[in-house]
Amino acid sequence: MVRSESCAIPKPSPALSNEEGTLNESSHGYEAWVGRQERLDEELALAPVQAMLATLDDGERKLGPGDALPPLWHWLYFLPRVVASRISKDGHPERGGFLPPVALPRRMFAGARLNFRHPLIIGKPASRIGTVRSISQKSGGSGTLVFVAVEYRIEQDGRVCVEEEQDIVYREPGERVPAPVPIELPAPPAGAFTRTVTPDPVLLFRFSALTFNAHRIHYDRPYAINEEGYPGLIVHGPLTAVMLLDLVRQHSDRPVTAYSFRGRAPLFDLGPFRLMGKPADGKVELEAMGPDGTVAMTASATLGDT
Repeated sequence: MVRSESCAIPKPSPALSNEEGTLNESSHGYEAWVGRQERLDEELALAPVQAMLATLDDGERKLGPGDALPPLWHWLYFLPRVVASRISKDGHPERGGFLPPVALPRRMFAGARLNFRHPLIIGKPASRIGTVRSISQKSGGSGTLVFVAVEYRIEQDGRVCVEEEQDIVYREPGERVPAPVPIELPAPPAGAFTRTVTPDPVLLFRFSALTFNAHRIHYDRPYAINEEGYPGLIVHGPLTAVMLLDLVRQHSDRPVTAYSFRGRAPLFDLGPFRLMGKPADGKVELEAMGPDGTVAMTASATLGDT
């Protein structure tokens, strides 16, 4: 799984011919990666679960072997444990392998759609089968973009428990990002529930360690500012997605059967951000809002019966 920042995806220009800027997969040799598969087997050990509870400042829940793994926490497993000599300057593994060797420097986990068909059980082995479904390259106002769609299936005890489709975007560096200017956030709508999160380097470091994510924008402030043009450390997109889903758990006893999210703007460790959920017709519509009022992530959780 690619671990990276989750931020606004520049909109490509409308579909163009190859001469005008939209390139098909074969033009850069990426067609060799479409259909490529990867299978990883791992026991869903208890230690990462306990560490995630601590990272989320949750001292009340007690989870142990035989309990259901909370939704999205499969991201704690099947991690790319690349040797140090194959790590790039930005902290990511070198390009190539399961995912295509896209040369563009910025890599974003832009969003995902998941179905939770059966609970994964802590302490038991599971398998993750990944497939590269499509690769496309487009040119827009912000430069060249490469979109990679990846499908994952998590299996346990001979059945598919989690289905996941990820959207990964590669892009050019772009301009420096200004620091957010805090404002008084708009009042939540009637019936909504909220939580305020104040991110700090310790939170970001612990989540990076849990997901074996060495991307330096999450813990190396000089690198994030001087090399990638951000005003501070970036909050992981997956961490925001996990926190939004945990907000649902805090306010509903119903299980989550499906979840989708999309990153729209980066969050930094420069001030608190707000998580908000609003129930509607068997779903909870969610968003994370930065201190300047910018919506950084939108998400939707579908609830099943208790």
